[in-house]
Amino acid sequence: MTQSIHTPSSDNITLIGMPGVGKSTAGVILAKVLNYDFLDSDLVIQKQTGKRLSDIIAQEGIDGFNAIENRINSQIEVNRTVIATGGSVIYGADAMEHFREISTIVYLKISYQLLQHRLGDLDARGVVHKKGQTLLDLYLERCALYEKYADVTVVMDGLNIEQAVNRIKDALP
Repeated sequence: MTQSIHTPSSDNITLIGMPGVGKSTAGVILAKVLNYDFLDSDLVIQKQTGKRLSDIIAQEGIDGFNAIENRINSQIEVNRTVIATGGSVIYGADAMEHFREISTIVYLKISYQLLQHRLGDLDARGVVHKKGQTLLDLYLERCALYEKYADVTVVMDGLNIEQAVNRIKDALP
């Protein structure tokens, strides 16, 4: 399924999707294939704050973390770069509007069954979620937001990394 919503003013590619879908892995290889730079927005957050993501969440809470993530992501300025975002990036309207302006947003979609197999325990994986929220709750909540912001959607189920990268590359406008 491919849809084109806008024409970005830059030639960046921003990957969004659930934790464990392969944004960082596919992003690094896609950057090599396209001769682009690669940026992991979670690492940018850690570098700018001097803290691990889990420490930010523990100290600031989920809302505090989301605010920091939104602020830092909305200030990323790059060119010819594949940007792999954290799974919770879609909670930051400023960041998502910024990514929409500077890039093509690619939603790497995964079925709930495969996600459940890959992720396992949310806390052990460090996935941002509200107390008592199940993986299914989180999946349903986030998928609607990923779809809202996506310029292009690539279904990742059944693809190895090479197939996934080729599918992403072929889906780009």
